[in-house]
Formats: sequence, C-alpha cells, structure tokens
Amino acid sequence: MGAKEGGFAVIILELNRALAGATLAGDGNPRSGDPSVRTSISATTLSRAESAPAAAGGMPDRFGRLINYVRISLTDKCNLRCVYCMPEDMRFRPSARLMQDDEVVRLIRVLGGLGVNKIRYTGGEPTLRAGLVCFVETASGQGGIETQALTTNGLLMPRLAGPLRDAGLTRVNISLDTVDADRYRRMTRWGDLDQVWQGIRAAEDRGFEVKINCVVVRGWNDGRDVVEMARLTLDHPWQVRFIEMMPFGGLHQFQREHVVSERELRQTIAEELGELSLQNGGLLDGEARVYRLADAPGTLGFISSVTQPFCAGCNRARVTADGMLRLCLLRDREVNMLAPMREGVDDVELEALIRRGVWNKPWGHGLNDAQFATNRTMSEIGG
Repeated sequence: MGAKEGGFAVIILELNRALAGATLAGDGNPRSGDPSVRTSISATTLSRAESAPAAAGGMPDRFGRLINYVRISLTDKCNLRCVYCMPEDMRFRPSARLMQDDEVVRLIRVLGGLGVNKIRYTGGEPTLRAGLVCFVETASGQGGIETQALTTNGLLMPRLAGPLRDAGLTRVNISLDTVDADRYRRMTRWGDLDQVWQGIRAAEDRGFEVKINCVVVRGWNDGRDVVEMARLTLDHPWQVRFIEMMPFGGLHQFQREHVVSERELRQTIAEELGELSLQNGGLLDGEARVYRLADAPGTLGFISSVTQPFCAGCNRARVTADGMLRLCLLRDREVNMLAPMREGVDDVELEALIRRGVWNKPWGHGLNDAQFATNRTMSEIGG
C-alpha cells in the first residue's frame, strides 16, 4: 500500500471510530445530522479528509463513505410533462441563471481531479442541452473518469446516439413508465411511445448498455403495466428498473399518496410471470436490487429509496443545472458553486468548496420523520 493510500486508510479508520460513539437510530444507522458525529471527529481528521488525495478513490464524507459518482443536471427544461415530475405549466429558469458551457466543462475537469470516476448527465431532459456531446468529449479526456452515462426520455436519441457514442458515452437509461401508448401519453401529457421505441433501438444499434427506468405511480401504471414492463426482460438483455416515487417540492402530497412499494411490485410480477430470483447475492447494482425471471436475458431492478433506503452505501452527489452541489436527493441543503465560479475563485478554492460540501453529506433522508425536500421539483434537481 502506497503512502497516500495508507494515509487515507488511517483517515477512514478515525472516521469509523468516531461513528462508533455516535447516537444511533432504531435501525442502527447514525441519525441524520447528529451533532455527536461531527463533534467527535477532530479538526485535524476533518482537515486531512477534506484534502485527501484523489488516488484514494473518491472524496470522503464524515461517515466514511467515498463519493466518486456525480450526476450533473444540464438543464431544468424538458420536452415532456410527466405527472410525477412537474406541473404541466412548469416555469423554467432563465438560461443566464444556469451553468454555461465553459462552467460545466470546468466543473467536469475539477471533479475528475477529485477522484470522481463516474458521471451521469441528467435534467430535465439533458439531450436538450446543445453542449452535451462536448461535455462527454471533455470527460473522456479526463484520465480518472472511467464511466459516462445518460438518463433521458429517449426522444432525441435517434439523432444523438451516434455522436454521443463516438464521444465516449457508454450507458443510457431511458425513461419508460408503460408500454401502453395511450397511458404513456397520459402520464407524460405529451409523449409519443413510438418515438421512445425509436430511441431505444438507436441506443442498442450503437452498442450502448441500455437500462429502462419505470417510475410506478399508484392508480396510473401499477397493475398490468408493471407486468408488461417486466415481460420486456424475457425478450431483451435490458435491466428494467422499477423506481419508487419520491416526494419533492409542491408535488410531494401527490407523490406520497401514490407510492407503490418494492414488495408489492415483486408480488404483482411473480403472480403473473413466475418467481423472481435474487441476483448478485443481494448486492445493489448502483441503487437497484436486482432480480431475474427464469431464463430471462434481462434483469429486473428495484430502486426503493422510500421503503428500503440504501444510504449506507451511497457514493453519489448531484450538481443542479444552476450550479448547486446537492449532497442528498431528498434533502434541501445545497452548496452554491456557481456564484464562487463567477466571482473568480481558482480551481484550488473550488476543490476545497466541493470537499467541504461532500464532507457534510447527510447520512440519509428524513422521510420516516415526515421531512421532505421542498425547494425543488425532481426536474430541477436532476434524476
């Protein structure tokens, strides 16, 4: 073990010792924001953690997790209006208030130097951002960034699949909540299912790893739609991911009332298509717990942030389109990076700002205590 890696191991050991004395919640996890966690860690350990080398594999937070995966939202705009995501009359931020192309490029380079090895581009709808291909090319030139992915509704993939693949993008998650054309239009308000299928085919033709994201909404697509989405894995080598709806902003009441749990989803699928076999020994694939139907080339993923949170293994942070570092999807606290960049901070100061933000990443969400993120809708955060 080299000197840098050995020094970092000592930092993590000190963090874990501090956690051992923290107040625990009923599930044995540190309580979010528990001051005993922060105060039990020496100022020296904090300083060393905030300046830990990129070679350590990511930036440490105060719970000993390493953050090496960042989702960058490129726009809050979208060409659909999904019922669980935003109101139909959604008002978007002026472009001048969002990160400009040079600011996104700079941030990608800084993150790559901080040990981030995976970037996902999100929105809104990220394919609406004219600079998307340029951002992928920039990240491809960063030696430490190994994986680039995109979450999209797929509508513009027939035009962009080729340029994005050539630029270095390798993974695409395409949002599809039902294979029923009428219900798809109802849930997205404007969408055309045929366009999504064209986008999926374009991604496959260019060799992308394809995953399908399905947000399940009670009363909208929680019955036959779930079964038919799962059936796709019998014919395609995709991971179809069922995502529990999460409460945000002004839509949180609707979202809370229409959550469908992972347990219920698995039961619905099993009753129609047979037993689901747990994969990977139960280890998560990113955020998803993975199952497989008998003889299926594809898999089923369940992302259960509400009923089965995975905060202990969280390795990610988000950057909003207006340049805020958001440390937890379901917490309002953010670190403003755009203002300091426009005020002229150098890269060393920007790196320190990001490290301090990551250090203060909360343990997890507060949904069980009726604490909801209220300052943004999902489209304003980035998926």
